[in-house]
Amino acid sequence: MYKLIAIDMDGTLLKEDKSISDRTKKAIQNAKDKGVTVVLATGRPIQGVNKALTELNMYTDKDYVLSYNGSLVQKTKSKEVISKVSLKGEDYHYLKKISDELNVNIHAFCEKKGLITPESSKYTEVEAEINNIDINIVDMSKIKNDDTIIKVMMIDEPEILGAAIEKLPKEVYEKYTVVRSTPYFLEFLNKNANKGVGVELLAKHLGVKQEEIITLGDADNDLHMIEYAGLGIAMGNAFDSVKKIANYITDTNENHGVAKAIEKFVL
Repeated sequence: MYKLIAIDMDGTLLKEDKSISDRTKKAIQNAKDKGVTVVLATGRPIQGVNKALTELNMYTDKDYVLSYNGSLVQKTKSKEVISKVSLKGEDYHYLKKISDELNVNIHAFCEKKGLITPESSKYTEVEAEINNIDINIVDMSKIKNDDTIIKVMMIDEPEILGAAIEKLPKEVYEKYTVVRSTPYFLEFLNKNANKGVGVELLAKHLGVKQEEIITLGDADNDLHMIEYAGLGIAMGNAFDSVKKIANYITDTNENHGVAKAIEKFVL
């Protein structure tokens, strides 16, 4: 019997218009009624998850959420932190220098100031709009080396970002977890942070075995948790890299893929 389901948001739980289908809401609630813990596992900051948590009735004492690609795992109601793994200001400075060399835009999430950037750009505005948060323009000289930075992102047009990825120094991959969450977002996390680790830590907290876990996702930032779970499920619209390692491929996010998977394997 499966006891824990971790679901990515964009491209998985959410349809292209960012809504959740009634069929998916019902399937998730029915799974919860059977005693299954259902959590959202997203690259978004916690502010960008609130609407979905409310719609899915996930603000009880038994509900958890994985945000920032697993860098932060916490209870939704009390905000009690189960796990937090972050970067430092010196990492932001290091990655900013590389982004300048590659001519790519950059922003970051700071523990104290939220979404920060030395200058706003198209995809920083996209990030702010998706998550309903403010953009804070912060000069790099104001960022101290020991400031807590949750994650750093290089953001730009897909073709520009793709070319930059080809030129990233090998050292970057040795220092950080690097995941492409959308064609225009490349994310840099603490080396010990990813969705797979987040799911694993939550499972241990709940006393759930690896084989009792289902994960669902569509993009490269979901690879770690798809690979970790007893049953890793790729969406029909998932990247080929995700489909390749998944145990099962469900329907698309536009056609109730999450609901169909829960109905098949849990209900």
